[in-house]
Amino acid sequence: MKNIGSYPNVRLRRNRKTEWSRRLVQESNLSPNDLIWPIFIREGKNIKESIDTMPGVYRYSLDKVEKLVQRAINKKIPMIALFPNTPLSKKNKKGSEAVNKNNLVCKALRLIKKKYKNIGIMCDVALDPYTTHGHDGVLKDNYVDNDETVKILVKQSLLLARMGCDVIAPSDMMDGRIGEIRKALDKNNYKLVQILSYAVKYASSFYGPFRDAIGSKKLLKSDKKNYQMDFKNSKEALREVALDIKEGADFVMVKPGMPYLDIIRLIKDNFKIPVFAYQVSGEYSLIKNAVKNNILSDKIIYESLISFKRAGANAIITYFADEVADKLSK
Repeated sequence: MKNIGSYPNVRLRRNRKTEWSRRLVQESNLSPNDLIWPIFIREGKNIKESIDTMPGVYRYSLDKVEKLVQRAINKKIPMIALFPNTPLSKKNKKGSEAVNKNNLVCKALRLIKKKYKNIGIMCDVALDPYTTHGHDGVLKDNYVDNDETVKILVKQSLLLARMGCDVIAPSDMMDGRIGEIRKALDKNNYKLVQILSYAVKYASSFYGPFRDAIGSKKLLKSDKKNYQMDFKNSKEALREVALDIKEGADFVMVKPGMPYLDIIRLIKDNFKIPVFAYQVSGEYSLIKNAVKNNILSDKIIYESLISFKRAGANAIITYFADEVADKLSK
């Protein structure tokens, strides 16, 4: 850093003296435009089901979804993300329900797109909500087979695009899947469907409550370390992102969020592409429980989201989206 002077000529506190002055020099800001709201869906009617590991977050039956979408629109949240809790009876080793046009996500897409045109819908592409073993792909000799899984992910992506999905979000971490999905979308005239690649998804212990929410936690055999990234690595993230950009990703994701702010900054500094962050279920539950038990003020929520913006994230997937959008509007 160049010589910028010294005390007493330079007094940095001068710019902090008043509220209006602090606003003038703010480097990072948060608005509803920065938020993506994840919503869990399930079968049944008139159901709003609590999730023990995620206080304040619910699984909703499809007849409840329209009101949530309208709420998001009213609060100017640009996009929601749909995550299904698939009944065990519809799961199998190959995750076949992922390519069923009448699965939960497809039904939700048809329902939403019939009525709402001015909000984005993001859908994960992976098999873990649909497999009896809880992995993101098909197993061969207890190892997730990359190329066989990619073939299914391509079919799943095309189905979601046909149902009206705006943003296809492969979260599986298979090699080469972005290129194959992009190729298939373009070939089938879905050239304007966007791809948000979970390019940097670490094998993390922060995912537990999410797996509980979608019903895969108790089913998961072993771990996902043979396809998700090692959390000890950072330079490897650059290779993952570079490959996904080359293959056709429109945005890239870093997941989890707060423990990986350095990775968000690393990618932002090295690539001219929108970078999203996922404040995952474990992060949410830690903060929510601390606030609930009066260990921390609820101001920590806003502070945590600003940390993503400061690190360089363009948008944040967060379970706090609904309540934060409320506070931002006030």
